[in-house]
Amino acid sequence: MRGDRDRSGGAAGGPSFGDDSVAGRLASRREQMGMSREELATRAGMSTAYLRQVEELETGFDPGALRRLAAVLDMPYEELTRGRRDTPPGRGGPAAHPVLVRLSEQECWQRLGTHGIGRLSSPSGTAGEAPVVVPVNFLVDGRSVVYRTDPSGVAAVRVGAPVAFETDHLDEATGLGWSVLLRGTAEHPADPDALEALARRHGSKPWAGGRRDLWVRVRPHEVTGRVIRPLREE
Repeated sequence: MRGDRDRSGGAAGGPSFGDDSVAGRLASRREQMGMSREELATRAGMSTAYLRQVEELETGFDPGALRRLAAVLDMPYEELTRGRRDTPPGRGGPAAHPVLVRLSEQECWQRLGTHGIGRLSSPSGTAGEAPVVVPVNFLVDGRSVVYRTDPSGVAAVRVGAPVAFETDHLDEATGLGWSVLLRGTAEHPADPDALEALARRHGSKPWAGGRRDLWVRVRPHEVTGRVIRPLREE
């Protein structure tokens, strides 16, 4: 027997994963994180016996204890106590009769202009290692994508480095969406007037905060995209 190190949700007859209850959500999240009951109790500053009681309660929870548990489990307090009010991304299921259609380059740029967060893929800098992928908030500037970053950060790719940039949109309610992929090279724009104009544009401030003085431009040599649409019935 595994006793308290059992990660399946607590004592016999207790809540099972997926239960619509605080206890069930605690056990499910603990399993997702690969954490034993003892580990969770220690990190939350409580005894294992007290945590067991919390996991087996249906009502009368101590809000302070639940807040500590939510912090350790890296989940919002409201999600732990009330459950999710939205569907987790990608869980909504496909649309009825979906078809995958290629976008024209013009359609790709139109969609890029409506978005502000994407993923940059660049060489890791070490031979034999996989590329690095990081999220960045971006602007469309002409027929290129620009973003700001820390000169010593991961997204500060060197001039001339081969890069790929991707962004997408998914409508969870309908199961429809699109994605656009740019392949090209990195540039470091340096014209002061152009950079000042970019800095004044809405959405130019990096979400990560701090000093982000390096502008990087993704100059694409290939732009492709796809969209998921419902099949039109004749």
